[in-house]
Amino acid sequence: MTTELKSADIHLIQRILPHRYPFLLVDKVVEIDGYSSACGIKNVTMNEPHFQGHFPGTPIMPGVTIVEAMAQTAGVMLGVGMDMIDTELLIYFMNIDKCKFRRKVIPGDVLKMRVETTRGKLGGKIFKFKGVATVDGETAAEAEFSAMVDVQKD
Repeated sequence: MTTELKSADIHLIQRILPHRYPFLLVDKVVEIDGYSSACGIKNVTMNEPHFQGHFPGTPIMPGVTIVEAMAQTAGVMLGVGMDMIDTELLIYFMNIDKCKFRRKVIPGDVLKMRVETTRGKLGGKIFKFKGVATVDGETAAEAEFSAMVDVQKD
């Protein structure tokens, strides 16, 4: 049973999430506690395509991609915690609330995304999360967001 897993490397992440380069925004997920909380890691590199235009000469990770990285962390947590590895799992944003950006995220940073489930239950379709993204212990972004879980059937 996958609820015993406490982490997910990139290979397991790709068995849970449908995202691929350039939109797979989490490198590993650690400290997975069922489907209640987890910590995702994103190694920010200059090779990412958004840095060509955001902003030339002063590369800054777009805030929306930080929130998406938090959501992908939550998706991996649900995939592990709800035993949904190797399924056709899709998770759709429903809303984003109380989103604040506090610090620039630049190439060379290690972004840590802590997410926790604030509403939702095993077998449910609607979940609410709280996420905080940090770099070197300093808050970069925070948000509350809701998502709908959808498993594709053949």
